[in-house]
Amino acid sequence: MQSIELFKNKIASPAKIVITTHHKPDADALGSSLGLKNYLIKKGHEVSVITPSDYPSFLHWMKGNDEVINFEAPDQKEKAIQVIKEAEIIFCLDFSCLSRLQSMEEYVKDSEAYIVNIDHHQDPKDFSQFRYWSTEAAATCELVYELIVKIGDKELLDSDIADCLYAGIMTDTGGFRHPNTTKNVHMITAELIALGADNTKISKLIYDTNSVNRLKFIGFAISRRLTINQDLRIAYFAISKKDLKKYASQTGDTEGLVNYALSIDGIKIAALFTEREDGIKISFRSVEDVAVNKFAQENFNGGGHKNASGGKSDLTLTETTEKFEKLIKENINTLYNQLDLIHEKN
Repeated sequence: MQSIELFKNKIASPAKIVITTHHKPDADALGSSLGLKNYLIKKGHEVSVITPSDYPSFLHWMKGNDEVINFEAPDQKEKAIQVIKEAEIIFCLDFSCLSRLQSMEEYVKDSEAYIVNIDHHQDPKDFSQFRYWSTEAAATCELVYELIVKIGDKELLDSDIADCLYAGIMTDTGGFRHPNTTKNVHMITAELIALGADNTKISKLIYDTNSVNRLKFIGFAISRRLTINQDLRIAYFAISKKDLKKYASQTGDTEGLVNYALSIDGIKIAALFTEREDGIKISFRSVEDVAVNKFAQENFNGGGHKNASGGKSDLTLTETTEKFEKLIKENINTLYNQLDLIHEKN
């Protein structure tokens, strides 16, 4: 892995750059991508952001969003492939293995470009020439800010870049509620606000902007699709394709739903099972002392962070939830602190 000084020299001269992130980007993925793009443009580079798929409309306010190329859009795929082929540098943000690109993977893998990986997930694969990586970081946006400062370009940061980076840090810390909200997080977000990040506006755009259908869907999910098992300390939503169609669900409409399950008193693990055309998408959340990343990796072809992980299943929706409950029951002693459970029961 090359040093920061060598990386700094690599981006010193104008180049054709592609920035990409994982399938179904969240605020950290898109915020780090557009924040980095707006910075690199100031250094004279020709920069394109290509996402492997669409993403929630509540992220469309970020500067540069109107120029993002969606690889899955039929009218943009050919352009995306050509831009990747011409790229001299490719930044891979907020993912640790190329498979997270899904249908884009082969094109990035075949590229002769200089590959940069900036990420905070565990177990990164060796696919880049330069990696700036730390699992101690709450968000990839945090690392993008640090890297820009380390190479001496803090003066190039402006309010638009600060907005993008702030959004990613805010959401990946759960609105600064999760255990990953460190001293460093607060110091960086303070710097971003000083640079002009509008924290009130960003919070409203992401957390307090809903369609009527989404609010109706959340109410339906809580009242009709929430399962609670106090004995196993779990709660989960099982959302079918029919449910999504009934409420005209858009990308991002299930965002944050799993947190309602985790908020129930006594629950240690929450999950959201969403039926899609290509299988069951799973989101896991857990309280601070319970790790779900290993559980997701071993049982649902997934992974992620200790308290926030994802996975997938090729079983039916019912079979997947039954498998989940069975696995929790079989592994309850290793997943939870058994002494705590005994104490609670007494």
